[in-house]
Amino acid sequence: MNYKLIRFILGWVLLLEAGLMLPALVVAVIYQEWSGFGLLSAMGFCAAAGLLLTLNVPENKSMRAREGFVTVSFCWIVMSAFGALPFVIAGAIPNYIDALFETVSGFTTTGSTILTDVETMPHCLQFWRSFTHWIGGMGVLVFVMSILPLAGGGNVYMMKAESTGPSVGKLVPKVRGTAGILYRMYIDLSLMMLVLLLLGGMPLFDSLITVFGTAGTGGFGVRNDSMASYNSYLQVVTTVFMILFGVNFSFYYLIWKRKFKAAFSMVEVRAYLLIILTSIVLISINIYGMFDGVAETVKQAAFQVGTIITTTGFATTDFNLWPAFSKTILVMLMCIGACAGSTGGGIKVQRILILVKSIRNELDVITHPHHVRKQKMDGHVIEGNVVRSVNVFLVAYAAVFAISLLLVSIDNFDFTTNFTAVAATLNNIGPGLEVVGPTGNFAGFSYLSKLVMIFDMLAGRLELFPLLILFSRSTWRK
Repeated sequence: MNYKLIRFILGWVLLLEAGLMLPALVVAVIYQEWSGFGLLSAMGFCAAAGLLLTLNVPENKSMRAREGFVTVSFCWIVMSAFGALPFVIAGAIPNYIDALFETVSGFTTTGSTILTDVETMPHCLQFWRSFTHWIGGMGVLVFVMSILPLAGGGNVYMMKAESTGPSVGKLVPKVRGTAGILYRMYIDLSLMMLVLLLLGGMPLFDSLITVFGTAGTGGFGVRNDSMASYNSYLQVVTTVFMILFGVNFSFYYLIWKRKFKAAFSMVEVRAYLLIILTSIVLISINIYGMFDGVAETVKQAAFQVGTIITTTGFATTDFNLWPAFSKTILVMLMCIGACAGSTGGGIKVQRILILVKSIRNELDVITHPHHVRKQKMDGHVIEGNVVRSVNVFLVAYAAVFAISLLLVSIDNFDFTTNFTAVAATLNNIGPGLEVVGPTGNFAGFSYLSKLVMIFDMLAGRLELFPLLILFSRSTWRK
């Protein structure tokens, strides 16, 4: 294990985090808020720790898969631990575990909250709270990879550990080039949304917070009612961009390279859009009569479907009050999630497609034992190791879900609350149903349950294995 390299990268991440707190500090100066001293202190701690960890540059910068996964896990844990300091120092969230819950929820783009009144929080801390969504959406290690050269394919291992989906492909031959392209597309989409929100009359501060929450598919907002009090235009713009950020970024790369046929033939993207369209139609029919007119009904259905399948977590209405059929669809969408290679969470549409193809292939084998049929996606054969990784992921997912549900149930909330609380955190969604519904929060859970859900949020964002590998003895053997 190359501990010196892991330590060095951790230092770089802390230095970067200190720099990323600077925009929030500027907000504190603009609004003349004393809470800015909490940010300034946290920046000092991050910078000091980062400098100490980067003083000695390691001679050996080679990284194997083991170091790559461990590095990514440690970076997310340390980044969250230091990112919680502004809330504690400023007194906005005095309890560290609560502050850590809120920060992990931000960086992992989950959007679950322990706050009962976000509107009373200082602007600078609101900004930092939501900016963590934008940072975590694409992944801070993706940015580090674009500036820090590693040997032995280390960048590839870190990208695999931080990226979402069953397989990671490079858009260009060099990983550093891929990281740059991803961030360029991410920033361009964010700026497009910001302009459209400003044109709709949303204040600049609100627009920035909404963009951070949408781009990172996180869901933190500046109002207690989330998006409900904004006008229809702003809700529609947010709906569209939530869905856009849930698309595999390879699709946008192909569009950028003018490979339109290849882009629109991507099976995962088409399945993702079909699931969304089907869900909107079914829910609209089911909730018809609860809202004023067909247009309002479809808009509400589309927003809730978009926010749940992309795991964003915004809300324009309390879907706790919807019929059981519609709520069941939303819970199913919680687990499906967005596309692989997007900023969204969940199991991912690509994994669901591979699982469906595997079931169909197994049925063919049973009925035609001598017939050999290769599974394909987008014209490419799905390798056996990819199918195996999907199956193992689903088993691990079920195990983590079951254990988490058992531990959270100690608090004695009703089953729907416990089940959807775990689903909301493990799938990085934000709201669940009942107590943790769109008008509720996670404040009532015990510290044990909050720690369990902190683990779930990190595990969900890192696709389980980078975090689970920390508990394996073989990881630490020489």
